[in-house]
Amino acid sequence: MKEYAYGLLSRLNSTGTSDGSSRADALLISDPCNMRYYSGFSGGEGILLITSEDCFLITDSRYTEAAGRESDFLVIEESRSHKRVQILQELAGQYGLERIAYEDEVMTCAALSRLQENMTEIREWIPMGRQAELPRQIKRQDEIDLLAQAEAIGDAAFSDLLGLLKTGMTELEIAAELEYLLKKHGAEGLSFDTIAASGENSSMPHAVPTGKVVEKGDFLTLDFGCRYHGYCSDMTRTVAFGSVSDRQRKIYDTVLEAQLRALDTIRAGITGAEADHSARLVIEEAGYGNCFGHALGHSVGLYIHEEPRLGPGSEDVLAPGMAVTAEPGIYIPGYCGVRIEDLVIVTENGCRSLTASPKDLIII
Repeated sequence: MKEYAYGLLSRLNSTGTSDGSSRADALLISDPCNMRYYSGFSGGEGILLITSEDCFLITDSRYTEAAGRESDFLVIEESRSHKRVQILQELAGQYGLERIAYEDEVMTCAALSRLQENMTEIREWIPMGRQAELPRQIKRQDEIDLLAQAEAIGDAAFSDLLGLLKTGMTELEIAAELEYLLKKHGAEGLSFDTIAASGENSSMPHAVPTGKVVEKGDFLTLDFGCRYHGYCSDMTRTVAFGSVSDRQRKIYDTVLEAQLRALDTIRAGITGAEADHSARLVIEEAGYGNCFGHALGHSVGLYIHEEPRLGPGSEDVLAPGMAVTAEPGIYIPGYCGVRIEDLVIVTENGCRSLTASPKDLIII
């Protein structure tokens, strides 16, 4: 993984840091997802020091063995008698470091202050903004394969859940069953807290599962994801119980049309705002423009909400290899809500969906 780390340092110095400062001698990476991307280390506890000559992974004894197996960085163990700042001081002296770039949007002010107080030989601490995240926007083929497997686990779990759903179950029971099925099919964990929202609760886009019992005539919105080898899945399906009214059917069909329109629009070269507008226009024309409050979607990778974003005002330009969601919705307080979401890979001429679960309205 060192080549990605060296590439980041080179790219940062060739394109400039967030505040236009001088070239950096080294980088400090402390965000867990960035640590994994650049070093291969999945533990998330520690810090990376990347120089032009070598790369170091500093962590404690709980993780050193795993770090040695997962990463080609040089692993250094920190302890109470050999603290992180002391190790960084020693490396700075050994490699003659004077200018270090750090993740100013990740590192706390207190942590930076401790480094500055103790590492007085460092002449410049250079904020690097979100430069470390930029290479993560375009997924390599191995990353796409892991995203696809994570999404396939979600498809399998949803398919199994359909055979278990019935009126009388609570939202909490349904969420628990779904999370069990995700792990049964190979998930190593959840990519976010599962949403299982029925009836009036489905009008809240990020509702928390409750003891509410699912009844006939309810919509049930399920928004869920899992992690597979660190990579996240994300999908949403809305099902109904017993029967639906004409109004409910119109709401569902409008969301489905909006989602399909977005999938037809997403391709390399358009902005996130253009993708969002394609779906939003369908919902507005159906008379529900005020009922779609969130953005169309976001990127997915090692973290569930990555850049770019697909929403109003987004000037992010989509490129081949980006993994983004398309998840329009309609939410009517006191009545119901519907959301449908797929995870897709942007291509030159369109997009390829990683989500295989059916989208026609399923009535349990």
